[in-house]
Amino acid sequence: MLTVHVHIEVKPDQVDAFKAACTENSRNSLQEPGIARFDVLQQQDDPTRFLLVEVYRTAEAPAAHKQTAHYHAWAETVADMMAVPRSSVRYDQVYPEAGIP
Repeated sequence: MLTVHVHIEVKPDQVDAFKAACTENSRNSLQEPGIARFDVLQQQDDPTRFLLVEVYRTAEAPAAHKQTAHYHAWAETVADMMAVPRSSVRYDQVYPEAGIP
């Protein structure tokens, strides 16, 4: 399992549109066989900050995800909504062991 945290800061007037685009992308992403979770989180004390928590079943799944039509539509839609470029951090699962709920 591979977990990716994507940190995003959105322009204040774009928050609602960004949430809608991310919800649609997440809904479609969860249909991909290589994706176990795809959470969209909004920071409580700063509603312009978001965290996408993407949990992939294989090391190849992130690249496959970035080839989908819904990912390309999301990336194009949200590009001008971001206040700064997004950043990401990748994590390997230590515990619980992969496959254990």
